[in-house]
Amino acid sequence: MRRRFFVDEVRNGHAQIEGDDARHLTRVLRVEVGQRYEISDNRNVYLAEIETARKESVVFRTLERLELPAPGPRLILCAALIKFDHFEWMIEKATELGVSEIVPVETTRGEHGLERAARKRIERWRRIALEASQQSRRAFLPEIAEPVRLGDALETEAAHRVVFDEEASEPVSVPAGFDSLALLIGPEGGWTDEERAQFTGWTRASLGPLILRAETAALAALAIAGSQWSAR
Repeated sequence: MRRRFFVDEVRNGHAQIEGDDARHLTRVLRVEVGQRYEISDNRNVYLAEIETARKESVVFRTLERLELPAPGPRLILCAALIKFDHFEWMIEKATELGVSEIVPVETTRGEHGLERAARKRIERWRRIALEASQQSRRAFLPEIAEPVRLGDALETEAAHRVVFDEEASEPVSVPAGFDSLALLIGPEGGWTDEERAQFTGWTRASLGPLILRAETAALAALAIAGSQWSAR
């Protein structure tokens, strides 16, 4: 199976990767002129051949546009900000599970100061998502949004919206035929009563009797939603 890389754009049948990414391709992956790979400009996927491979620049020549897989539902993960090493692991794995958008959420019981520091990490998080997308051969990159307050996250538009709560009793159940789904995951300390009072319009659901770490809960929710959609 061919590797897939993301490029900024395809222009006149050519695309270029520069800088650190080019050095990784030439020094680590040892790409060579004439080798064929798949590239995505986040709109289309192409079969492409390497035209030049230099230390600071790799140029692809597109050969044909490839057929895209049938689109799945739009999965929006609204995840409470947690310690950044855990949050970054969640971004990587959520990307592999097909998330469409990740929205970092400021919550009452989140660690103090995370929301301010998070704004400086957005580019790093997008880089993690890009690398995970290439590894998992996604056709499109997930969006990594700027951090928002809980009230703004609750305005997320989706055909079905589920908030996971340790005080809920019903397991998550996704309706048939949904085309978009928002999943809201709380912080390690759980939701406050004041936050729960804002969940109007969201379906409260449980992930079972065990208390999961926030990042584990996020991935379990995505996996369950994906499997339920696939089974329809």
